[in-house]
Parts: sequence; C-alpha cells; structure tokens
Amino acid sequence: MEKKPVISATRSLATQLLFLISSILFTCPSATARELLVGFKASPSSSVSSFQSLLNDSTSTFSLGFLRVNQTQLALTVIHLPSLQPLWQANPTSSFRWSDKTQLFFNGSLVISDPHKRSFWSTGTSQQGDRVVLLNSSNLQILQKQEVLWQSFDFPTSTLVENQNFTSNMSLVSSNGLYSMRLGDDFMALYARFKDGKTQQMYWKHKAMEAKAEVVQGQGPIHARLESDGFLGMYQVGKTAVDIQPFNSFHRPFDRFLMVQLEPDGNLKGYYWAQTAWVLDYQAITETCELPSPCGPYGLCRPGSGCSCLDNRTQVDTASFQCIDGDDQSGDFCSGSDDFWVLRRKGVELPFKELMDSDTTSSSAEECELSCQRNCSCWGAVYNNATGFCYPLNYPIQTLVGVGDESKVGYFKVRTKRSWHKKMKVGIRVLGAVIVVLTGVVLGYGGYKIWNRRRRGPQWVLEEKTEVAPGPYKNLGSASFKSIEMF
Repeated sequence: MEKKPVISATRSLATQLLFLISSILFTCPSATARELLVGFKASPSSSVSSFQSLLNDSTSTFSLGFLRVNQTQLALTVIHLPSLQPLWQANPTSSFRWSDKTQLFFNGSLVISDPHKRSFWSTGTSQQGDRVVLLNSSNLQILQKQEVLWQSFDFPTSTLVENQNFTSNMSLVSSNGLYSMRLGDDFMALYARFKDGKTQQMYWKHKAMEAKAEVVQGQGPIHARLESDGFLGMYQVGKTAVDIQPFNSFHRPFDRFLMVQLEPDGNLKGYYWAQTAWVLDYQAITETCELPSPCGPYGLCRPGSGCSCLDNRTQVDTASFQCIDGDDQSGDFCSGSDDFWVLRRKGVELPFKELMDSDTTSSSAEECELSCQRNCSCWGAVYNNATGFCYPLNYPIQTLVGVGDESKVGYFKVRTKRSWHKKMKVGIRVLGAVIVVLTGVVLGYGGYKIWNRRRRGPQWVLEEKTEVAPGPYKNLGSASFKSIEMF
C-alpha cells in the first residue's frame, strides 16, 4: 500500500529550508553544546525568532532549546531538528515569557524560572547532577558520573519515540489537554476530558491479545514500548510481548525514526521520518466518526458524509463553526427552570457506547428521558429501543453518530445563552441601587426641611410670606434677588 506523507513535497522542501534558515540565523553556534555542566546559564535571545538551540546530541538530529510558542511565550523542548518537530516539553501545562529575565540554569538540577510570572520548573534532582546530556535517541538525561538521576523518557508529554518505555504511572496528553492515554491491568486506553477536568470518559480501548505471552496477575503492571521494527508492543515480564499493534511498515528493512503522538483530535497516530517528511504509519482510530468529537459539541457525524448539527443545520467548517453556542458548560441543571432547553433527535447513537455505562432500568425512551431530566448532572441520554439500553451523558454533549435506525433516539439539554440575562440582571441591580439612593436623598431632604421649619418657627413663616409675595416684576428688584439678570 502506498503511504502518503503527512507533509507534501512542497511542504517538505519548505520545512528543510526553514530548518536551514533557523540553523544559520536563529541558533547561536557558541551556545550549542554537547553537554551542560554545573554553572550553565542561558536566557532567550531577542534575535531568535524560532528555536534557540542549547544542547545537541552527537548526530545533531535532536536539540534541547527554547522554542517560541508565540511572540511572547516560550517552551523548553527537545525537538527533531530536521523537521522542527517537538518531541518533549519541560512543562506542558504552561509556558514561560520570551524575555532575558527568564533563565535556564543547571546547578545539579535543571531549572527554568520566570521571575515576572513567578513560575518555575525543575527536574528536582536535589542539585546532585554533574552534567546534562542529550542522547541520540532524543532522551535528555541528568547524570552523576555514570548514574542516571533523571531522564525525559520518564516524563513523556504528547509523544513517544522508538525504544521509549511507557509505564502504568505515565500518561500521554494531547497538546490541547483534552485527551490522554494510559495503561490498565491488561489494556491501553484513550480518555477524554469533557468537563472541568473531572470527567474522564474512555473512548478507545485495546486489550492485550496475549498471543505469545499471557498477563499474569501478581507479576506486576504491564508497560508499552514503541519498537524500531515497526510496532507498539505491550509487555509484562521479559522480552516477549503480550500484545503487538503492527504499523504499516511492520518489519520493513529501512532506516527510519519512529514516533507515536496523541493528536489534538484525540487520535493516536504513528509516524516515521522519511528524510523529507513524516509519513503516517498507524492510526488507533481509523473512522472519523469514531473520534471523541470530530464535529464539535452538538455535532452529528455521518460516515462518508461529513459533519452536520443535531438541530439539522449544515456544518461546513468545524474549526470556526459551532452547532450550538452554549456559553455555559459547567454547573447543574437544577438551579432554575429556564436554564436550559431540550433538543430531541432520532437516528443517533454514541460513537463509543460499548465503553459507557448503561442504565437498564428504563423500559422506554420516555423513562430514559425522565431519568435524565431529574438528574441535575445529566446533560442528555441516548436510548436504543431494540436493546432497551439507556446511556446517560454526564458531560457536555459532544458529537453523535448519525444512523438510519430511528429507534435510536437522543434527548439533549442545551444551556440557555444567558449573557443577555446577566446584562439584564446587572441593569436591574444598578437601577434598583439608583432608586434606593434617590429615595434616600429625597426622604433625607424632606426630613431636613421639616426639621428646619420646626426649628425656625414663626420667623420662618414671615420670611416665607415675604419671599413669595405676589407683585409686578419690578418689585423683585427691591427684594433679595438683585443678582438675577434676564437674557
């Protein structure tokens, strides 16, 4: 089967040119080392516009350095130099300022600090290391003599490279933070974070086939490794795999560098470097509609037909179009009767229903719907009339799969767009406050006038009569209004 490069020939040439230009213009040769010793310090250079290399491996294939995330932010990363592809990041949850105040130093621990943001990252090696090296495998290590105190292979971000072990206490996390990969007792699985980081829904699971070796309870957890022969293997003890997921290039005899990456769409993909481009070599999920949310919230995915919306609108561009502009994706549904409205749709099912908990107590679609309606944390439910299974959704509605069977029905809650309600409430509160203040002023002034009248007694009455005595305008001049002029 012919493999299509992820990057076209034109893009490949552009990538090489970018690499050449960045190597010549943006990387300071004197700053690039083969190892970092105690006392090393470096800060981002204002003359660098892409990647500032600090430490290379012996083949100059991989480099540790500052990578510009945008105009003002940076990440400390290990990259694949020919493609400028990041393979590891020091602190994937946040970035640092591209500023000469930000500093990377090695004092036995590798530390990066940003005093302005009051943030830092450290390897936490208690200042015991004596040097930092970058291996030809892209593994960044801190050594004390020949002992490895810390290595980046133990802290993967979104990517695994060949011969890198992936253990049960590790996780891969997509660059957008929405998806993760973890190992179970005898399986690997992908999870989606759909709500506030609390709900982790499994959407893909691969159980060990145990064709050549069995998983033995009590023999320790399993681990995975990307093998240079072109497969992702799971192991427990020894070198015999309990499972093999072969790539397209499985056992093909040519020189390549392999990596597996958890993509922002939630798919796990494998690639190899073909000297000019990354070539797609493996996909955990082969059908678009089986991804966790390919058409976005409240989207509808039909195999071979692309995306539309649950409310029948056509969705053209998933990058900029939202089916339903729900501005509130948190909280419960019992705070008010008008917090949400209901959308119903026939001919829909969940893309990963076999991995979800189902409610078998509902005997009809109406009961399934009612059980969700009464549940403050339920966002919707999908009912299958053929099996009688009710699948409650305890997270904001994502993409559903469109099917021809109209006995599969969905009930979905949609948050009311409450921005104008909030503005109205704010306006009412401000108006109420103004009315209260004005009322207080009027009452206070009235009270003062009454008190003043009583205090002054008959003298006030005489003065009042004099001031309001009727007469022609010329008589006003003899009163107390001599400063009044007519215009």
